Amino acid sequence: MAQIDSEKYAVATQLQLTWWRFRRHRLAMVSMVLLFACYLLAAFADFLATTDPHATDARTSYIAPQGIHLFDDDGSLRPHVYGIKGVRDMKTFKLIYTIDPSRKVYIEFFGQGYEYDLFGLIPTRVHLMTLKDAERGDGIYLLGTDLLGRDLWSRLMVATRVSLTIGLVGVTISLFLGVLLGGISAVYGGIVDTVIQRTIEVIRSMPTIPLWLGLAAALPNDWSVLQIYFAITIIISLLAWTDLARVVRGKFLALKEEDFVMAAELAGASQGRIIFRHMLPSFASHIIAAVSLALPAMIISETSLSFLGLGLRPPAISWGILLQDAQNIQTLALAPWLLISAIPVVVVILAFNFLGDGLRDAADPYG
Repeated sequence: MAQIDSEKYAVATQLQLTWWRFRRHRLAMVSMVLLFACYLLAAFADFLATTDPHATDARTSYIAPQGIHLFDDDGSLRPHVYGIKGVRDMKTFKLIYTIDPSRKVYIEFFGQGYEYDLFGLIPTRVHLMTLKDAERGDGIYLLGTDLLGRDLWSRLMVATRVSLTIGLVGVTISLFLGVLLGGISAVYGGIVDTVIQRTIEVIRSMPTIPLWLGLAAALPNDWSVLQIYFAITIIISLLAWTDLARVVRGKFLALKEEDFVMAAELAGASQGRIIFRHMLPSFASHIIAAVSLALPAMIISETSLSFLGLGLRPPAISWGILLQDAQNIQTLALAPWLLISAIPVVVVILAFNFLGDGLRDAADPYG
């Protein structure tokens, strides 16, 4: 049995060796499944949303989270929520809307709701959960509502899609720039290497907060949400490629002296073939680990900037914009459930870090 295992490892590719070692990192495996679920939720964000995330209603301001009741009074399986009723506060004479346990509103699965484009391509009105015979103000408020009466669950679904995709797009751009410029710097050396390395040092020496303030002020106020989205993504990417570029440069310089690279040169292989066929695959796992650790930094950057008002702006919805509503102590005293928006940020960032640790440990299968 041991001989069979040793033979299997002897003929395995580097990708197989990396995967086998990664599977032994239980926390990284759990994190990978969790992140896959998060991106799956992001892909079906509008389908999972129960109401229009932009719709406002003063009658549902600061409604506390309500649960779904599965069984009716007769014991039958009929999922429902309670309706909303207005109660006059005799001290302030303000009309406060609360849950009305005496009125049931039944849930319909795969019903018709607000219109959206599934995957941005297919117009549809189908949602996982909708209400039958609902009155104005009724809703499935799983996480409560904000000051404007907007459903926090629906807004959190859409915000998850925005924040997670910004991380993916940003890392893709920074990966391209890092591998390209880091590789050029190592392969050509000389004045090219000097210019690229000095550029990296200049970018890394820039103070972050004043830079973001200037960039936020430079974005025109009449830009659409989509334009600001791509502008923020590109700006974050242009400032995040430097670490990966230096890692790639160091790996290239180390591999240039390896026997297999010299053998390829003696065999007459072109420079491009040596780089893409022989050198890059040998440390692809290190690049994957670096990317997995760069993703949470991208997400944190967008969330922090949007929270400070320097990133995405309403009516866009992201984790940072949702957390803007929770920065007031008086608001939190009235609606502490607004802090729920911070939970997915913490969970996703931790999951990415655990995944990165697992990939980094598995990057050297022979270690």
